[in-house]
Formats: sequence, structure tokens, C-alpha cells
Amino acid sequence: MGLAVFIGAKVVPGVAINGFGSAVLAAVLIAVANATVGLILRIFTFPINFLTLGLMSFVISVLMIMLVDHFMADFYTKNFFAAAIFAIVVAIVNALYSLVAGSDKD
Repeated sequence: MGLAVFIGAKVVPGVAINGFGSAVLAAVLIAVANATVGLILRIFTFPINFLTLGLMSFVISVLMIMLVDHFMADFYTKNFFAAAIFAIVVAIVNALYSLVAGSDKD
């Protein structure tokens, strides 16, 4: 996921990161934020998430990216829109990597 964050930061205007090591750290922090704070927010917003067919989960993921941006000096997102595009690009890069690398789920 660190590579996906690094590529996303290079592709999306309004998102900047200082080096690959910072990208790996940002990826770990985004994962931790999604697993802790994001999980709690998803539980509280379940009715809204159900009505919007999962769109609220995407919004929460973008907010977790912005939270990590707030705590990291080497990771910068300009605004919510840039963070949303960044989240989409990271998801696409991760999906492409999974498709190419495959998995051993036999």
C-alpha cells in the first residue's frame, strides 16, 4: 500500500509526500486510522451508510486520509476533493497490483 500512496501522491494534484519512506508511514497510519477511528465512525453512521449504499464509508475513508495529513508533516492534502481523488487513485492502484500479483487462495 505504500507504493500506492506514493503513486497517488505523484498523480493527484493537491497531494504531496516527501519520499517513499513517508509514503509507507502514511499508508500504515491511514490503515490504523481506518481500523480504529474509522471503524467507530462506521458503526455510528451505519443507518446513513445503508441509505447511501456505502458512500458514507468512502467519506469516512477520505476523512481518515485528512486526519493522517493533519498529524504528518511529510504528507499534505490540499482539500477534501484532493483527498477523495487520492483515495480513488490509491484504491485503483491497489486493485491493479492485486490483479497483477494475484493471490494464492486455492
